[in-house]
Amino acid sequence: MPESPVVPHPRESRPARLGVAAALVAVEGLALVAVGLYMLVMGLFGSPDRPEQAEMGGLTLIALAVLPLLAANGLRLRRSWSRGPAVITQLMALPVAYTLMTTDAAFSIPAGIALGVLAVVSLALLLNPAVVDALGIKRGPRGA
Repeated sequence: MPESPVVPHPRESRPARLGVAAALVAVEGLALVAVGLYMLVMGLFGSPDRPEQAEMGGLTLIALAVLPLLAANGLRLRRSWSRGPAVITQLMALPVAYTLMTTDAAFSIPAGIALGVLAVVSLALLLNPAVVDALGIKRGPRGA
């Protein structure tokens, strides 16, 4: 009979790194929702060059926010499946941060730096051995 992964008891203390990682991933998800809502409202009530593009962009960002929000909740509940989507979210954020940093808009350089730092810190936390162990993820022969 195959062994099931050993998940720590929910009453055991959660490593601070796991809590911080969950919070950072949640912040990214909430930021996506906020920007998506802004774009949607501006597309409906503002005067963008192409309202349909602003509306669709807003809806897309809101839909994309589902992944990090689900992952953050999974990390908070110590579900092993949640680390994968959280890591993918961080990897997707890095090129976005670079693009923001190379754009001429006044707000984009600080936003790109903040997103880049957030993604790198989140990745470091998500790949930390204490977080991997807290989520009950088995490591290979070298990491055992």
